[in-house]
Amino acid sequence: MSVSLVAPRKLLIGGGALAELPALLREFGLSQPLVVTDPWMVSSGMIDRVLAPLAAAGIAPRVFSDTVADPTDTTVAAGVAVLHEAPHDCLIGFGGGSPMDTAKAMAILAAAAPGQHMRDFKVPASADRAALPVICVPTTAGTGSEATRFTIVTDTERDEKMLIAGLGALPLAAVVDYELTFSVPPRITADTGIDSLTHALEAFVSKRANPLSDLYARAAMPLIARNLRAAHANPQDRAARAAMMEGATLAGLAFSNSSVALVHGMSRPIGAHFHVPHGLSNAMLLPAVTRFGLKAGQARYAEAARIMGLAEPGTPDAAAADALLAELRALNAELGVPSPRQFGIDPAVWDSLLGTMAAQALASGSPGNNPRVPEAEEIVALYRECFG
Repeated sequence: MSVSLVAPRKLLIGGGALAELPALLREFGLSQPLVVTDPWMVSSGMIDRVLAPLAAAGIAPRVFSDTVADPTDTTVAAGVAVLHEAPHDCLIGFGGGSPMDTAKAMAILAAAAPGQHMRDFKVPASADRAALPVICVPTTAGTGSEATRFTIVTDTERDEKMLIAGLGALPLAAVVDYELTFSVPPRITADTGIDSLTHALEAFVSKRANPLSDLYARAAMPLIARNLRAAHANPQDRAARAAMMEGATLAGLAFSNSSVALVHGMSRPIGAHFHVPHGLSNAMLLPAVTRFGLKAGQARYAEAARIMGLAEPGTPDAAAADALLAELRALNAELGVPSPRQFGIDPAVWDSLLGTMAAQALASGSPGNNPRVPEAEEIVALYRECFG
């Protein structure tokens, strides 16, 4: 039986790697990029980090900066309209997961037939065509979008976060420069860091895990587990920032070639209905969902604990798995991850949407990859447990 492996054609990884962006474009014969970013990147001047080396190389890109925290189908459509206003030969997604996901979705929608909508590409459809290549430049160590065949877009009419998967969402290349993360505040460092840990862990315990995805997950988990606290406590810790950025990209490669599971399936509806940042909603759910799947996937969870250095090599599976669960709870406590209640979500509204969120979680397909596959009522119970 064959194993499929997909990855960007080129990854530039390391401090100062962004200076090589013009050479990367030339390598692929590209010279007319549209930079896709967010308003803060422009207002803060951070956008100059990507525009300056391009300008020095004689490249003057246009900028689309109207992306939003949770990419929406309307924002993607607006971006495609800008894309069509002038000739472009590539997209550069610059920022966190949202600008990168928006750029990937724009490339897919721009290749669509007349009358098609972003919802036409949500899983189980396969979005394998893109109008233009995408180059990703992440500024946070979290989503791994720079390395994956996935993008997440909210259907504004249905209030649903859609998982869109396919080769059309796979970046041509990525520039992974940890120096771009020095200004990331502690809250975002924590949330995106737990997000990347979730990617690696879910890829490893997923029913779709395979020997190749395991290589990436095994490399990612210790990098993230051993460096997240340091990156959070001291944003200027170069070694910790470098490890987190590398770990996030490796985790992206892991789940892009395996899958995410129940945490992500349950997380997307929270983001869609309550606008909780994706990494934070993952963090809210991770300990409870891990506990739910622990018995069914004990051997894999235990091995993950050993890989992260939470248990010695000879530790029995039950004890190692328990050590993992204890660490996830401790990590949330130390990094100040709020419960949905503490985040400010109205309990009555939360309760009224539990059935809808459970149905949307199951429809995404991700829960089916979990070591223990839940029924709708079990997802509802987990949402209640996590609420706080």
